[in-house]
Amino acid sequence: MIHMKFRLVLKLQLGDLLHRSVVLLLLLHSCGGQSQVTDTSQPLVSTVGDDVILPCHMEPAVDASDLTVEWARSDLDPRFVHLRRDGVELLPKEHPLYRGRTSLSISKLKCGDVSLKLSKVKLSDEGTYRCRVPPSSAESVVKLSVGSVSSPEIKISKVSNGVKLECKSEGWYPQPEVYWLDAEGKLLPAEPAKAVRGPDGLYAVSSRVTVEKRHNTFTCRVHQRNISQTRETHIHVPVDLFMVQSSSSVRISICSAVCFLFIVACFFLLWKGRQTKIKTERSRLAENEKKYLEKVKAKLLEESQKNERESQHVREVIEVLTEQKENLKNQREKLISLQKEDLIQEAELEQKRRDNKMFRSDISTQIENTKQRATEHVELLKNTETQLETTEDLIIRMKERKAELDKDQEQIKKHLEETERQIEEIQRKPKTEQ
Repeated sequence: MIHMKFRLVLKLQLGDLLHRSVVLLLLLHSCGGQSQVTDTSQPLVSTVGDDVILPCHMEPAVDASDLTVEWARSDLDPRFVHLRRDGVELLPKEHPLYRGRTSLSISKLKCGDVSLKLSKVKLSDEGTYRCRVPPSSAESVVKLSVGSVSSPEIKISKVSNGVKLECKSEGWYPQPEVYWLDAEGKLLPAEPAKAVRGPDGLYAVSSRVTVEKRHNTFTCRVHQRNISQTRETHIHVPVDLFMVQSSSSVRISICSAVCFLFIVACFFLLWKGRQTKIKTERSRLAENEKKYLEKVKAKLLEESQKNERESQHVREVIEVLTEQKENLKNQREKLISLQKEDLIQEAELEQKRRDNKMFRSDISTQIENTKQRATEHVELLKNTETQLETTEDLIIRMKERKAELDKDQEQIKKHLEETERQIEEIQRKPKTEQ
């Protein structure tokens, strides 16, 4: 009995092992036979708000559900768009812009398909994505271009030479081109299209065209070649919009024109009276301004004369000080010469006293007188030097004052000329207005 149970258990284990082997073979067969992460290098295009699959496959196809899968953009910080490690998604390491918008298919991971699903695509999602399954250094590169489109709207307005159509379309990215087509699909000459980019990064485009009666069905086509997207709107213009105005409309237009001319005439009379009043007021203001400017002119003339008198006085002081400076220089030279003579005379007297064996009182007296005179000359030279420095300092200050007065006089002259010009201009105005 024990042997039978053992054989039964052994059979069950062998059956389970065989079953797992068969399942593994079927799984390998269903996953295909290519082998390392493949680089498609194929650009993808998606529109804002859509979902897109960024392809990436492993070669050979192996179960990647428990492997590390990295999806990243090198221009972001952090660079990871989606990071899965040991079967767990590491949200803290992913870029905040992509959290909750990326996912991997668990069933496809078992077949080596590590393609990334990106939901609710934004403009900021445009860029180059890199897929890698460590420890392999091989990576798949996918370039994603993002666009945004919207349907155009057309408005009709009547103009003198036909009908004007205006086409507007908002929410485009990148900036699209706008075309107008007639009923035969031929391009119509239109005004240059305008494009304005909003704070959301999307473009609003508009274009206008004036059409004639030859066709009454027209198409506005908005096309973006980078994302291969086109939106167009057709419009049928009623024939009566191209018709010439009836006689009753002409009569109404004539009456309207007459009323308009009457209103213009009334406004002209009111305007004329207003202009006369304004002219009188301007004349009064001009006369007051003239009187004020004449007072300013008189004050400037008085200031100029005062300035000129002071400038003349400064010039005279400078001349006197300059003459005094020359006299003091001459006096200094003379005193220096007298000092030299005193020294020579004192030396001669000393020599005479040494030559006489007997002391002579008259020579001593002469020596004392010479020394006293030399001392007086030294004092005089010091006083002369002091007076010379004072005189030179006064000359410098007088010259500075003279420069200030000349500068003030120049400013007064400019103001006086400007005042006279304004007075002449006021005097000419009444003649011009008459």
